[in-house]
Amino acid sequence: MICGIDEAGRGPVIGPLVVAGFMMDSEEALKGMGVKDSKRLSPDKREVLFEEIINLGEYVFARVTAEEIDHLRSKESLNDIEASLFAKVIEELCPEGTTVYVDAADVDEDNFSRKIRSHLNRPIEIVSKHRADDMFPIVSAASILAKVDRDRRVRKISEDLNHDLGSGYPSDKKTIDFLERWVKEHGRLPKYTRMSWKTSQNILSRTKNKTLDDF
Repeated sequence: MICGIDEAGRGPVIGPLVVAGFMMDSEEALKGMGVKDSKRLSPDKREVLFEEIINLGEYVFARVTAEEIDHLRSKESLNDIEASLFAKVIEELCPEGTTVYVDAADVDEDNFSRKIRSHLNRPIEIVSKHRADDMFPIVSAASILAKVDRDRRVRKISEDLNHDLGSGYPSDKKTIDFLERWVKEHGRLPKYTRMSWKTSQNILSRTKNKTLDDF
């Protein structure tokens, strides 16, 4: 068996961090499907591949909400949070003897694999590489699952707040405009926002004295 693990939502200011694990007997079926790093695929293509991938093997998701991320970051780094989530997926999905390929979150690839192992109760072979989602189809598959799952949850958040909040990333002007308008109208950031993010703190600071006519 071979298992791949990747995440989506490490950097956004809104929404969850999602880690996906995918396991199958062989990567051969994936190689002809055009799987690659989810960021290099269109949303429509990711959705199509998602449905195809989940029929080829077993999969597991581990998710942490924005509120949980804020709480955890008061005690540990984002890399530590990711390592524990990767380990949770391994424990649930990957039997002993499986080779697990992971997209390294740490600058030090080996250090990231050590962090994951520190949370495991059994020996597992872990191959930790930067850009593993480009190198290994099994990780590409996990990347697609994680990205689609997160995108669906962000759309659900948009529906819940009755606003199009964009992708939730700080680089998305639609997201920033939404947050600034929300703070001006409500005097606070909306739920689902990562309050500990510098982006959130900056928005609160710079919108404090603005009027709605400024937007």
